[in-house]
Amino acid sequence: MTTIDPHALLDDLNRIEEIEKASLRMVVQALYDYRQDAALIFDAESDQVADVGEDITREALDRLGNSRVHQRLFGKVDYKRACYLFHPDFAVKQALFIDSKAEKVSGAGTATLQISQLSMIVKQIRAGEAISIPGKLPQILTLNHDHFLTTTIFVKYAYEESEKRDLRYIIVAALPNGLLQARYNPHEHDTIWLAGRNAPSLGEEFRVRLHFERLKQKATWRVQRIPMQPQAYAWHE
Repeated sequence: MTTIDPHALLDDLNRIEEIEKASLRMVVQALYDYRQDAALIFDAESDQVADVGEDITREALDRLGNSRVHQRLFGKVDYKRACYLFHPDFAVKQALFIDSKAEKVSGAGTATLQISQLSMIVKQIRAGEAISIPGKLPQILTLNHDHFLTTTIFVKYAYEESEKRDLRYIIVAALPNGLLQARYNPHEHDTIWLAGRNAPSLGEEFRVRLHFERLKQKATWRVQRIPMQPQAYAWHE
């Protein structure tokens, strides 16, 4: 087994896709295994839905476990791990960032992200003008002379609310590393983004919305939807 330096992936974009797909499979499996507990927690907890979602993601991933590297990660993301990603032909050190959102089903088609949570450049038309805003996460993170490939995954809990909170399904999306920029957001007219919910006049940090359907049109596997029991789930390739 060979541990590859992430910098060797600069000319091997297909391998980055393989790493991100394997990472997404791991997160999807963790949440699939935990989905019955997740529904019960969503119904029973009185905390803010965003906090409930964070707790569920953390508990599901901690239950499954992963191969950790003893390095501490920093950033505005709920779940952060320096770890190994093992593939049949290689291993790579990875900076895994997983963020959780919760929103009613009517708003579940997008996820609002902060620019500090991305390693891509956001290229889109906003207020009639083309913009290009670099993400603040590095594509390859260096810690104590060690190098980690940044991998970012978003979990969206879609629920309905009447007398109780009813978790309907979970969307898990793998956001491309910025090294894949040309494949997923080459210019402002070919984008996976919508304008975010921030008010520049109030000094709020730039935000952007990831449009799940646009991302699926680029690569179907990057957006997975996990239904609640007893509905069956199958990986969408």
